[in-house]
Amino acid sequence: MNLETGFISTPDGIRLRYGTWRGGAPIPPRGTCAILDGQTEFLEKYGEVAGELCARGFAVAALDWRGQGGSQRLLSDARKAHIRDFTQYDEDLKTFGTNVLGAIGHKPPLALAHSMGAHILLRTLHERPDAFAGAVMTAPMIEADTRGYPAWLARSVCRAQNALGFSVDWVWGLKNRDPLFMDFKDNLVTSDPERFARTQAMLAANPEIRLTGPSWGWFEAAYRSMAQITAPGYAEAITTPILILGAGRDRIVKTSAIREFAKRLPNATYLEFADAEHEILMENDSIRARFWKAFDEFTGRILGGA
Repeated sequence: MNLETGFISTPDGIRLRYGTWRGGAPIPPRGTCAILDGQTEFLEKYGEVAGELCARGFAVAALDWRGQGGSQRLLSDARKAHIRDFTQYDEDLKTFGTNVLGAIGHKPPLALAHSMGAHILLRTLHERPDAFAGAVMTAPMIEADTRGYPAWLARSVCRAQNALGFSVDWVWGLKNRDPLFMDFKDNLVTSDPERFARTQAMLAANPEIRLTGPSWGWFEAAYRSMAQITAPGYAEAITTPILILGAGRDRIVKTSAIREFAKRLPNATYLEFADAEHEILMENDSIRARFWKAFDEFTGRILGGA
């Protein structure tokens, strides 16, 4: 499965990298599927997923969000994620939709989105309900897991760090989690050692695409956006058909918050994999088989067969 990459520019002048996989079919029978990955990820990581989507009759396109992967970095320390506001990610997705997805096909695409990518997609579906024909979301970022610390304390510390002028500093403890040097036993996102090793090999071959973690400014923007999408009436206004998959062993985002959010969506189906870590699509074969079964049932219902 060949990956072709290119670059597009946002209205505010940020250079974004995108990738496409076509699977050999000149006109994909089921249209386009957009892969929207999570924070710290990069489009090469989804090569296996892209192949599985192409086999299902889709053309596939993926995006590196600003500040990560092969897209333009926003700080001098390229390992650090930083953002002023999540409206900047909204512009990334809109630019991607216009310049890449729109060029592949004219009908609204399907979206397959993970974690932060799913969060950004929810924002878009709220503002532009016809942008996508449907969405499949794995472990969407609805509420961050503060790993034993009270949520109110984590929020207060983040607000204080930004008020004191430390917005571009590392969130405590994350500087030392450079993925290039991480062992499998220290990872928090998958139980599959082979897929973990595959990702590590990609990073070793191209260390410039890695991202270690966010700044206090990124987290402040994320907290504001999480408050926005969980506000009364927000979920209820999203009418796009959605399949949401939660991970029962998630240590990055709170599965309980995802479960409750899904109940508020008027056109959503929720499934939970009790044995899955955060990155469901990078999990073991048993979990992934269950994912694809749910995916096929959902897309068959909203898009029809291949």
